[in-house]
Amino acid sequence: MPKIRSNSSAKKRFRITAGGVKRNQSHRRHILTKKSTKRKRHLRAPSMLHKADVASARRMMPYANQET
Repeated sequence: MPKIRSNSSAKKRFRITAGGVKRNQSHRRHILTKKSTKRKRHLRAPSMLHKADVASARRMMPYANQET
C-alpha cells in the first residue's frame, strides 16, 4: 500500500497536541502601525483550531501523532 502524502501547507500551519490542534493567529504580518500594542500582543499567543475544523486538519496530516 503506498503512503499518503501530507498536505504541505497544513504541516506548516498546524501542530497536533494532546488538547487538540494548535494554530497561530492571523493579522500580524503587515499594516501593524494602525493596530494597538495590546491587539498585537494578544495576537502573539497561539490558539486552538475550532472543533469543527479539527477533522479536516487531521485528514491533511495522516502521519501526525494521533494523541487524542
